[in-house]
Amino acid sequence: MFEKPLVSILINNYNYASFLDNAIKSTLEQTYSNIEVIVVDDGSTDNSREVIASYEDKIVAVLQENGGQASAFNAGFLASKGEYIFLLDSDDYMLPSKAAEIANIFNNNPEADWCFHRQKLVNTKGESISNEDDDCELKPDRMYDLRKIMPKGGNYSRYLPSYGIPATSALCFRRRLLAKILPMPETELKILSDNYIKELALALSPGYITSQQLTMQTIHGQNAYTHRLDNSQIAALIFLQTAYWIRAKFPWLSRHTNNNVAMALAINKLSKVATSKHEKIAARYLTESTLIDKILIYAKTIYYQLKWKN
Repeated sequence: MFEKPLVSILINNYNYASFLDNAIKSTLEQTYSNIEVIVVDDGSTDNSREVIASYEDKIVAVLQENGGQASAFNAGFLASKGEYIFLLDSDDYMLPSKAAEIANIFNNNPEADWCFHRQKLVNTKGESISNEDDDCELKPDRMYDLRKIMPKGGNYSRYLPSYGIPATSALCFRRRLLAKILPMPETELKILSDNYIKELALALSPGYITSQQLTMQTIHGQNAYTHRLDNSQIAALIFLQTAYWIRAKFPWLSRHTNNNVAMALAINKLSKVATSKHEKIAARYLTESTLIDKILIYAKTIYYQLKWKN
């Protein structure tokens, strides 16, 4: 009898005890039978570990000192065994059908190494709230291959659906792809984020995008990025740090990372959000760039400033 591929669901958690139980329950209630749930607690100081302990052997617990999201991703992947890997933030939760839907997509599209889907925004009571992509035109679910686009350094988002690339809890991968990307750098700023994984996935392999909303993303006022008033500052910092480490590990993507740095510098100029952290990473990136790359970065920075100002 054919055995379904093992799905590993990696939950990363830091001080979200009030949401964690809901996240874990949603993974254990999947209609897909062959799953393992790995919960990485990244040095929480609340009662998260009590919540984790209550599930005993129903989950795999990885308890570590605080190292940031990148560290949690690395630890979760190392502990996993599945052919398919799903990421889940501990303040979000999955629909019961998600694992079955994504596994079916991977099974029917053997060349797809990643699968991204949409999320539904909800409040802490589980009630639907306004979603940024609710009014987007939903294009047919299909394969995407940006391997020739990403190294050119252009605006790759125009090749994707208008609702773009989702956040952590809507990212699913084959193990063979994540093995090329992880472990990811664990930087001193601890905010390398999922952008590193998403952008490299697009550059390294073809994948599939479905318009199905298979995860609920909880908006609660303490989100790491979504609906944050200071998200311009955070976005610029993520652009810079992601660009630095992608170029360091995959130098053939330097035109892409140069573009990310230009966008970050433009955000800093227009929003006046630059901090010493921004300046330090930008200076480090530019110091290690060729003269031609520096000229192109500054030219694109001006281009983005003019484009966004209008």
